Amino acid sequence: MLSERQLFILQVLIDDYIQHVEPVGSRTISKREDVHFSPATIRNELADLEDLGFLEKTHTSSGRIPSEKGYRFYVDHLLSPTILTTADIFNIQALFNEKLEETERIFEQSAKILSELTNYTSIILGPEAIETTLKHIQLIPLGSQQAVAIFVTSTGHVENRHVILPEGIAPEEIEKLVNILNEKLAGVPLAELHKKIRDELNVVFRKYLKNHQQASLFIDDIFKWSNKDKVFFGGKTKMLYQPEFRDVEKVRILLDALEEKTVIEQLLTANNDGITVTIGQENQVEAVKNCSLIKASYSFHGKHIGTISLIGPTRMEYKRVIGLLDTISKEFTNLFNARF
Repeated sequence: MLSERQLFILQVLIDDYIQHVEPVGSRTISKREDVHFSPATIRNELADLEDLGFLEKTHTSSGRIPSEKGYRFYVDHLLSPTILTTADIFNIQALFNEKLEETERIFEQSAKILSELTNYTSIILGPEAIETTLKHIQLIPLGSQQAVAIFVTSTGHVENRHVILPEGIAPEEIEKLVNILNEKLAGVPLAELHKKIRDELNVVFRKYLKNHQQASLFIDDIFKWSNKDKVFFGGKTKMLYQPEFRDVEKVRILLDALEEKTVIEQLLTANNDGITVTIGQENQVEAVKNCSLIKASYSFHGKHIGTISLIGPTRMEYKRVIGLLDTISKEFTNLFNARF
């Protein structure tokens, strides 16, 4: 157990280091107006906190910086989320007051704003396919062989795909095909579309369409998009703004990792609702072990459907980031429950 004095000094040191990115010594702490301990007393407490593993030195003669254990204790026991500034609240409210029709646009804008507000890299995972259903399909011919297929989901996402129309299928057959799709697939979760087509619709195609085999291949092709997770990034190169990432090779490894779908799945899988903070070596992905990852889930009718996250150095502004993510995740939850 740490004493009240040790708790106070640890919090002061971490707050100072997060703000100034410079090792903190006893004299720096003693000069604060709210500190009433002598430099010698502070020096002894800092030495004890280092022995306990909460602090470390970059050089033998330098001040101290937080260790990952120190950050973990800070997040779990000393931190209170910052009350958002008027400017932060204005930016968030402006986003959700835009009444954007496409949910995808809200994700894109949210990722961008989060990154701009924090100077960290933001990642938003859109609603999981298991919770998102197909609402409507439309096929607009662009000529004799080309068309645009438009898919609208229950979350407001609109997917457009240029498609090649199969040869030998008359326009009236295409119209009949679209009618069948809208009748049979409306309200079906995206994750179940391919199974529904395979198990039920192919039988219907054989019954009502002359060229049912070509129709089946055509449908398999245009629905490939439904298997893709929707991931939205903001400020992928923001790490370059952080002093800890002046090593370009370190940033390159991180950016390469963020291009991998399996890495994103590992990072953004939410085991529970609320805010989750993983620091340094706690992260399972090797490329992120020099970073902190803070993520918040949002829900639809009480079920988790997506994740909002920020990646930054272990010297993160935890208070502010947690406040921002908590606010935006609640706005996302309110948005989905109000719309759908």
